[in-house]
Amino acid sequence: MNINRREILNGMAGSTLALLPAGRLCAQDSNALLESAKREGQVVIYSSYVSTLTHGPIAKAFEAKYGIKVETFQTRGPEMRERVRIEQMTGRMLGDIQHHAMTTTSIAADKDDNIETNLKLASAARLKPEFAARVENRQVPIFTINYGFLVNSDQVKPGEEPRSWQDLLDPRWRGRILCDDPRATGGGRVMFHMTMDKFGRQFHERLAAQKPVFSRDYGEAGRRLARGEFAIYIPLIFSQFGPLRGLPVRAIIPEEGVTYTSYSVSILRGARHPNAARLMAEFYLSDEAQGIYANTGHGAVVNDLKVDLLPEMRPFAHLKPLIDEDFTRIESYLALAKEIYK
Repeated sequence: MNINRREILNGMAGSTLALLPAGRLCAQDSNALLESAKREGQVVIYSSYVSTLTHGPIAKAFEAKYGIKVETFQTRGPEMRERVRIEQMTGRMLGDIQHHAMTTTSIAADKDDNIETNLKLASAARLKPEFAARVENRQVPIFTINYGFLVNSDQVKPGEEPRSWQDLLDPRWRGRILCDDPRATGGGRVMFHMTMDKFGRQFHERLAAQKPVFSRDYGEAGRRLARGEFAIYIPLIFSQFGPLRGLPVRAIIPEEGVTYTSYSVSILRGARHPNAARLMAEFYLSDEAQGIYANTGHGAVVNDLKVDLLPEMRPFAHLKPLIDEDFTRIESYLALAKEIYK
């Protein structure tokens, strides 16, 4: 992220423009927001979602539409939280917006009081019901990371692949499953949490009996499967399937529904560019941004997406969730996963 010394010094002085009044924006308010955002001229995004597929294209689309510069800083969640904490403690804010998993955002906000509490977006009216129900006054969902299965095409013939979560328990897959580690943060933990809520402990005891091999490297896991080391990899992040195209692998969408993580946008307390931040937050629910998410294998969260999707990405844009997202028991479920998968 290229932030120069002048910008840092300006940040010490705090923002010169206050957030516009909360609430649904009428045409006049929209114009005032745009004018104020353009005067600020910049928005700085902190994201715990490290992606080469989405941040750049969305920033370019926003800059082209509004002429407002976008800076993006990507890092792991704990580092981002600490960065925000120090900036707010010292009054030297650089960040304006943050992307984070919704549950993690809520936990950090409850403890740190680090985000604004008047984030009411007009564009939220476009949200699908399951995401509209999760809107808070401090964060709004903007995309999902969806997970399914990856199979080796040489080892698993068409028609023989697991089509459901229960199919993974078939004895023929014993010792042939590579799995993201459910005992640590990541896709494996998300899968464990949701399938535990949906199917119960017995499912995981039976899956553990399949003797899965654990991995903590998404990229290498896909390559290991393509090399034929395993027949199945779970859970596959659908947005990471693109680089594997052309290799002997196939992506499978589970019949009962996918496991997933919702990411949200929120405005940091004390943001230097609060109006540009609010405009950017609205933009994430636009056709331009939602189309970028959908065309890179992420889940769109709006109902009426008016974008021509790439043929190979259409199956992944609007997926059925396995179960409603409820990650309120993360620590206890991590402990339970360690107990079951010894």
